[in-house]
Amino acid sequence: MAEPATLTVVVGAQWGDEGKGKITDYFAGDCDYVVRFQGGNNAGHTVIVEGEVYKLHHIPSGVLYPQPVSVIGNGVVVNPKGLIEEIESLKTKGVKLNLKVSDRAHAIMPYHIVMDECLTSHQGELAAGSTKRGIAPVYADKAYRHGIRLGDLIEPAIFEEKLQRAYQFNEQVVTRAFGVKFDLAFDDIYTDYLKFGEMLQHYICDTQLELFEAYRNGKSFLFEGAQGVSLDIDHGLYPHTTSSNTVAGQMSVGTGIGFNGERRVIGVAKGYVSRVGISPFPTELEGTEADYLRERGQEYGTTTGRPRRVGNLDLVQLRQAVRVNGLTEIALTKIDILSGLEELSVCTTYNITGEEVREMPGSLAKMRQATPNSVALPGWAEMTDKDIERLCSGGYGNLPDTMKAYIDFIEQEVNCPITIISLGPQRHQTIVR
Repeated sequence: MAEPATLTVVVGAQWGDEGKGKITDYFAGDCDYVVRFQGGNNAGHTVIVEGEVYKLHHIPSGVLYPQPVSVIGNGVVVNPKGLIEEIESLKTKGVKLNLKVSDRAHAIMPYHIVMDECLTSHQGELAAGSTKRGIAPVYADKAYRHGIRLGDLIEPAIFEEKLQRAYQFNEQVVTRAFGVKFDLAFDDIYTDYLKFGEMLQHYICDTQLELFEAYRNGKSFLFEGAQGVSLDIDHGLYPHTTSSNTVAGQMSVGTGIGFNGERRVIGVAKGYVSRVGISPFPTELEGTEADYLRERGQEYGTTTGRPRRVGNLDLVQLRQAVRVNGLTEIALTKIDILSGLEELSVCTTYNITGEEVREMPGSLAKMRQATPNSVALPGWAEMTDKDIERLCSGGYGNLPDTMKAYIDFIEQEVNCPITIISLGPQRHQTIVR
């Protein structure tokens, strides 16, 4: 009988952009399968290995190792053209892909991007700050049951039949509901996407069956989430969210396997907070403080290049991440960015019309009124590149006492151990306790 499979899930514990790509990459080399289970190319992971920068949007971060099989699960929505470009970019950098893409994953179509523009304009102040990659409309078409799956692209007759319905529906909504001109030709979409299907055919398969067999045979899995808990469509700050479930429980739905074994669930959080998009943001900083964090942390979107909003660490948000994801541990990233600050402000609870609130409310009205109740903790000295290398070599015990106190305070407040500390963007700049 095979040994039980090893299951590790890496998810975002904030607004996304926490450094999940680096943490996934750090552990991926010891796994048999690295699996992406939700989201689309609205998410981006930046991984730096030996000074080489890789920007990934569809493909799991484990692709940079020779061993693991990289899997794009059925819960992901895929822009076929974008995926092809990503594959070619990796190949030009000498990466050998061991990639499999679910035939059940839905395809982002050109009309979804048009629809995304229309929706964002219509939603106004209730918009999510969309990347306008067509993510919400493709998930909507999936729910309407006239979506196009990647497996359809290699079956021309079925693809044509489905595309006729989907194209007609989206054309009518864009022109009649929004009054926008629809310039996309059916024949062009059909021809282009058949070509994309032909180019991706080598990778498209029933990933559920392979993952199930691997699970039965005791293989090791690393599941990579996109975005973060506050962007989850059910548990995040709705409607300022993404269009998929970003929490760890989505891993079974987004892969098609009922994983029943024990799992390690790692929530990735920065030593501060950032986000791209519109929403209440209780700990947001403005002016020179924000500029300082943004520039030091290079807080610009991997996918869009947009400047991120930045703020102090929010433990109300982090408590929700621990609870909803069932986190077994936290990876704390970008803590080096805070070096050189005399004092660090940490939000422990919210003040909402005079009431102290410890847990994230579901009410948008309350979140609009929330202000942070914060404590001040002492900072630590500026760190040079040499200091970071020395600390990473020496391990946790060599960290500054005030940094360890900062970590201990977070652990006690959210009742979850911090086992991984990232002191820089590169793979080796990581301490595991």
